[in-house]
Amino acid sequence: MSNKSIVFTAVGNTKCWKFSVKMKLFLSLGIAFMLVSCENEMSKIKNFSSTEELPSLTAEGFEMLFSDSTVIRFKLQTPEFIRHDNVDEKEPYTEFPKGMKLEQFDAKMNIVSSITALYAKNFDSDDRWEAKNNVIAINLKGDTLKTEYLVWDRKKGKIYSDQFVKIIQKDQIYTGVGFESNQDFSEYHIKNLKGHMYVNVEK
Repeated sequence: MSNKSIVFTAVGNTKCWKFSVKMKLFLSLGIAFMLVSCENEMSKIKNFSSTEELPSLTAEGFEMLFSDSTVIRFKLQTPEFIRHDNVDEKEPYTEFPKGMKLEQFDAKMNIVSSITALYAKNFDSDDRWEAKNNVIAINLKGDTLKTEYLVWDRKKGKIYSDQFVKIIQKDQIYTGVGFESNQDFSEYHIKNLKGHMYVNVEK
């Protein structure tokens, strides 16, 4: 996206004080109190409105298509998109605070895999995606991965996790810690297998 705009809203609450003045001393103290209070409020507003803390771009109901040689490979959908460029001592990143859904397509636009999560980030420097909280990945065969943390490294073409994972197949369930796969989730393995069980499938 070549053109970027800054969208932000700052809401400040103003407060009023009412004094019943009976003595000049009380009045002087009251004025001094108000001046100190106003200075404190202005300081808070200045800190809040620092450009380093504001997003560069925000959007709702956002959808993005990723193409390779004019062929669409991925589609991203999210309720809210927040772009952070003015990050002090940190690399720029894009945040999806209300979750996202990412679908991968083959050359014929068939969905070969999908990832959903309740929260995600995309880091610019290495094109790395981090998905957190109720992460679910599904491949073409219907195998389902469930975990609380998943990383998609686009440059290396793989997804992985160092946390607990559960993989549900048609007739088997695997659990363990640590997971690695190619990015379409067609070839994968659990690094530290903890459990394996067969399930009955009703025909």
